[in-house]
Amino acid sequence: MGEGKAVANNKKAYHDYFIEETYEAGIVLTGTEVKSIRMGRINLKDSYAEVNNGEIFIYNMHISPYEKGNIFNVDPVRKRKLLMHKKEISKLLGYITQQGYTLIPTKVYINQRGLVKLQLAVAKGKKLYDKRDDIAKKEANRRIQQELRERQKSY
Repeated sequence: MGEGKAVANNKKAYHDYFIEETYEAGIVLTGTEVKSIRMGRINLKDSYAEVNNGEIFIYNMHISPYEKGNIFNVDPVRKRKLLMHKKEISKLLGYITQQGYTLIPTKVYINQRGLVKLQLAVAKGKKLYDKRDDIAKKEANRRIQQELRERQKSY
């Protein structure tokens, strides 16, 4: 899962949420949207997914209009249907009915068959002190790696 050429990553999701589980989903797109995604003109920053009537949709995913597409271009932030199995959707519905869980897209990629896929994560929001802890851990690891590099150069 998640294999192929990554087109867009949602780094903010890893900063703002604890990622519990990830799923792969297809996206219902128009032809000009696919061309725009292949050019890397997609933004996942404030996007999220919701389950409505047994179907799952993604909101606020911005796909820039394709320059060479005229009348076929659609609204860049329209809601888009995700393609998943019913069992997976019901499992996700069970997750998000629990307090604090939400569905966040973490990655959009093109798989080996040339299809656009989305990696959807079940996530729980981080508190401010959790974010500070993560930043402190990254900073400590960075310093340790830097010290190791300096020691190896001196030998």
